[in-house]
Amino acid sequence: MEISAAQVKELREKTGAGIMDCKAALAETSGDVEGAVDYLRKSGILKAAKKASRATGEGLIASYVHAGAKLAVLVEINCETDFVARTDQFQAFAKDIAMHIAAQNPLVVSREELAADVLEREKQIYREQAAASGKPEKIMDKIVDGRIEKYYSEVCLLEQPFVKDTDVTVEDLVKQTIASLGENIRVRRFVRMKLGDTIPVEEKPASDGCCA
Repeated sequence: MEISAAQVKELREKTGAGIMDCKAALAETSGDVEGAVDYLRKSGILKAAKKASRATGEGLIASYVHAGAKLAVLVEINCETDFVARTDQFQAFAKDIAMHIAAQNPLVVSREELAADVLEREKQIYREQAAASGKPEKIMDKIVDGRIEKYYSEVCLLEQPFVKDTDVTVEDLVKQTIASLGENIRVRRFVRMKLGDTIPVEEKPASDGCCA
């Protein structure tokens, strides 16, 4: 059955769980919101969601350099305590995230970080494509929404299928690690560098005037 935005919103307000988790729970329970709450609780997602509001002032910066040293990633991952940051599990998790970023080249950590003009441009492209293929106007919005969701899964780190296990997303992996370590974990930011990439003009360092 089709899950409405109103159902997702209601479940998110009740549980604090993420959009994708809410959609999956509602799909599993045929749109039953109360049943979806139980599903989230049993799967451990609700427990992880409750930890998501806790401060993450510790963590580490993990790196990955691909063979040949022409591609590298730095990623900052936060947790609640230095004790957890120093555990083998947390450090292995951070390394996996860095490797995933190197392989999958996301643009942002989450969909909330995508600029409004970027999304509007994508929607316009999808709408024009649908119109060109003769799709009726009454289903145009649904087509565009579906393609935007696919776009999110391609460019948002948390929504990408994890490169070492494509049955789970990176967000799923984060939540599994939260449940395992018992602390809130946040992927804060990353930078991916590839040898020879063009640096946008606005990002080039200004000359200090010391050299011709």
